[in-house]
Formats: sequence, structure tokens, C-alpha cells
Amino acid sequence: MGENRVNIEVWSPTIRRKEMHAVLTALVDERVGPGDGALQFAAFAKEKIGFDHCLALRSPATALHTALKALNLERGTGVLVSALSPFYYNLVLADLGLVPVFADVSEATACIGRETLEKITEPFRAIALHHPLGFLTDMTVFEDTAVPIIEDISTAFGSGYRADLPEGAEGTEGADGTFSGGENPDVRPGVSPELGTRPPSPAVLTVLGLEERDMITAGGGALLYAVDKRRAAALKNTGSLPAEYGLPDMNAAMAAVQMRECAKNIEKRREIAQMYTQAAMRGRHKRFVQPEGFVYNHYAFAVALETGMKEVRQYAAKYGVAVESAFENTLALSGLVKPETCPQAYGLALRTALFPLYPRLGLKNAETVAKVITTLP
Repeated sequence: MGENRVNIEVWSPTIRRKEMHAVLTALVDERVGPGDGALQFAAFAKEKIGFDHCLALRSPATALHTALKALNLERGTGVLVSALSPFYYNLVLADLGLVPVFADVSEATACIGRETLEKITEPFRAIALHHPLGFLTDMTVFEDTAVPIIEDISTAFGSGYRADLPEGAEGTEGADGTFSGGENPDVRPGVSPELGTRPPSPAVLTVLGLEERDMITAGGGALLYAVDKRRAAALKNTGSLPAEYGLPDMNAAMAAVQMRECAKNIEKRREIAQMYTQAAMRGRHKRFVQPEGFVYNHYAFAVALETGMKEVRQYAAKYGVAVESAFENTLALSGLVKPETCPQAYGLALRTALFPLYPRLGLKNAETVAKVITTLP
């Protein structure tokens, strides 16, 4: 292996023969654009997730735009967003004439916390809540805000809030690298039903992105849904959207397979993450911790570095392992957010590294990555 030759990439969408066959069938049947395939996927997702009404759309940006428009906010209205939200959030808000109100995050969780929310002085009439790297924000933080919430679970599908656990069950990762909880924890509808159901969320609408790096990929697209009839009213009032807004059948075919296989893929991610966590405990760098009662889908393995990103990338490359910045394409590094306004988010955006974690990684590659994590400079 030559020095600096990377052969273990950070990301893989995990496309297997089942996905390929579904897409090929759609192509053979000439079901390429939005049509019956998208409707069938939406019906399947409704059964799996448990929502009242949804729109199958072409992208998460389209879904967020449609969701915000459904709230009938006046131009100039403030919308609260985490500084670690994707950059496209700002583009969508600007297109609707809405003003982003940036919230800092907790250094321990990378999520908006009660202490960071209390520091917000600008007015806002809605919240567009992105869960970073699959880590769920504690929704009780917003219980006194009394404004509508649009929840983005694109990377958090399969994560949840654990309630009454079956005795002797096994599930979520602890801070010490061990796992506790249950194979069937009680997590909220809108995540993975194979993992159970979550307590009710205050979210009015939910975005489930289906992009290449989302938890479920269709190669592009999103579901925008409401979990009950009361919340679905806002979605139904959007009226008929043009075909150009719809999810193509070809993408829907892949998404349906990905959703069916999600529980299996999460279990494989968990096994790899357990190995990484044990390795990280022998190092000096920090990891994000979910509060007790939360279940993580192991979307990614992130490390908040004590050293520089460049140094870690160069070191990992010697072993053929790629390392990426976790928050490179977020609002925090876009120039829109003043570092002094959101210091924790800005700091994490500069020094949070992602290591390869996906179901098809393989044991040999996972062991190589774990060795790198253990010996990070």
C-alpha cells in the first residue's frame, strides 16, 4: 500500500442487487418520471412509518420549500435554524423571503440545547430543525416556544427516543462503548418502525431526504409528511404540485428497497460502530453523546478532534483511510454565521472528522479504520 493512497472511502450508499433489480424493472417498464411507482412507494412508506399524508418530492430542498410555504409565513419572518444545518437551508429561506435565525449547539451533542436556545434574542415564528449526523435533538427543548416545527430526519431515520424497554433487551450505545437498551426500543413514528415507535413529536411536518448521503437513498428525492390528520391539513392545503416537483418512479423503486433493508443495515452499522467506539476510548479525542433514553442509528462515526483536521487526514491516508470534515457544507462555515454568534457550532464545524462507516465496509476495512482511530495523533 503506497503512502497517501486512499482506498477506504468515507461514504457508500450501499447499493446491492435488490436495489439494482428494482431500478432496472422500473426502466424496463419505462417508469422513469413521477407516476404510479412514486405513489406505491408513498403508500409503502405510510405503512412502515405511520403517517397520515405525504408528498413524494424531487429533493429535500423542494420538500423544505413546500413545508415552509405550507405554514403561510409572511416575508421577513424569522425561522430558527441550527448553525450546523445544511447550506441549502439558507437558499430555500431566501427564496421565500424568510430570515434565518441562527442557533448555536451544545458541544457535547452537536444539537440545539436548552442553554443555546435561551440565548436567542431575535424573533422567530417557525423552526426548521435538522438533526445533525443522525443525532436527535431533544424536542422538549422547544416545548415553550409555541411555534410550528418542521423536522428534518434525513440522516436520523432509525434514530429515536427510547421509552419502556423490554427486560433484557439490547440496543443503544453508551458513552463507554457498551450497548444497552433494546432491539425493539420505543421510538417515534417517522423513524424506523422495525425499531418501534417514538413518543409524539411537536413537529408539524417532517422531511425525510433520499439523497446519496441520507440514511435512505433513492439517488435523489424526499418525502414530506404529516403524522396525523390535524397536521396533514397544512400539507393538503399546498394544492397540486407540478410533475417537475414529484419523485421519479425510478428513484422511488430504489427507495422502497432501501426502506425495507434499513433495519438490517442499521444493525451492521451498530456492529462496526461498537468496534470504533472501543478504539476511540483508547484515544484522546472526544465523541458526541446522546442523552440517556435516545437510540442512535449509527449514521456516521464522528470525532471532535483535539488536533487539526489536516494532520488527521494525512495520518489516516497513510493507512488508506479517507477522513472528511463532518460539517463542511453547513451554514456555520458559509460565511453567513458570525463565529462569535455560534462559537460552539463554528468550532465543531472546523474540527469534527468523519470516518468510514457503512454496511458494506467489511471486517478487514473496519479493523483498519479502528486502528487509525485508536492511534490518531
